[in-house]
Amino acid sequence: MVKLIHVIGGGLAGLTLGIELRNRGVPVTIIEAGEYPRHRVCGEFISGRGVEVLRRLQLTDLLQHAGACEAKSAAFFVREKMAGLHALPASALCISRHVLDAALADQFRSGGGILQTQTREREMEPREGMVQATGRRAQAIDAEGTRWFGLKVHARGVSLAADLEMHIDRDAYVGLCRLGDGVVNVCGLFRRRAGESVAGMDSLRGRPGSTLQRRLQEAEFDQESFCAIAGLCLEPLPIDSGACRIGDSLTMIPPITGNGMSMAFESAEIAAEPITLFARGQQSWEETTRAIAGKLQSAFTDRLRWSQRFHHALFSAAGQDWLLPLMMRFGRPWRAAFALTRS
Repeated sequence: MVKLIHVIGGGLAGLTLGIELRNRGVPVTIIEAGEYPRHRVCGEFISGRGVEVLRRLQLTDLLQHAGACEAKSAAFFVREKMAGLHALPASALCISRHVLDAALADQFRSGGGILQTQTREREMEPREGMVQATGRRAQAIDAEGTRWFGLKVHARGVSLAADLEMHIDRDAYVGLCRLGDGVVNVCGLFRRRAGESVAGMDSLRGRPGSTLQRRLQEAEFDQESFCAIAGLCLEPLPIDSGACRIGDSLTMIPPITGNGMSMAFESAEIAAEPITLFARGQQSWEETTRAIAGKLQSAFTDRLRWSQRFHHALFSAAGQDWLLPLMMRFGRPWRAAFALTRS
């Protein structure tokens, strides 16, 4: 008899794991607090190894049918100046989470998975056969006394210099992503001291007179797509072998890397084989969680370390004045940074 697996959280990682386990004949129930479709604070593009994972899991056609489009170029703006325009080492896939999550949920259900929406798991203590894919672990204030906010909205009427743009300012960065059909995703990360707040959707338009503000001043924001999130924890968290965590529930990579969606898919793929062995009675849950933690550690430790260094540099005066413009201006340093945060 094959054992039932419970996945808590129906985001990218939870749904992808559920789909792959169903492909392997493992019974799966996913418990999700929300409903589909829904908008999420997200850069809405997949780059690096995540694209390869989707191919291996045979999910690329699903994304293409859902409207995914390719991104082949990226432009970087530090304060008022363009710091670089580069071809991506490999094409990224761009797709709205509003569409993607719903498509994955339908695929999971059609494969025989049980998806319980608008339901919260009351008992979150790690237990046998339970996978935590609930999203980020909150942190109200970090060690430096600052709070991190994320905002996202879809916009029309935006002219871009590249398929992906990153606009970096003193206490924020905002990414623009071309989704197709004239829609651009506008997603930003903002740093504030305790007691300070972010001024809602208009914060995404940038400071008056900035390049970002000029880019978006004629843009039409889709009010229904606006969403926000607070208490983001951007410090790498230790990978715990005593619990089975995947996606942002495991740890969150700084958004500047554009690698969060990829890590969700990667962690789901990594977890699938050990969980299948457990479900078939071929190893214990303790052996399963230990194997998953070891593979996740190997896959993500160096990536998280480098991304944290780039994140700190991004928000330092020296980093914005000379390091980032220098790194983004020339192809070789930029490609090296791209690789270090994805391998």
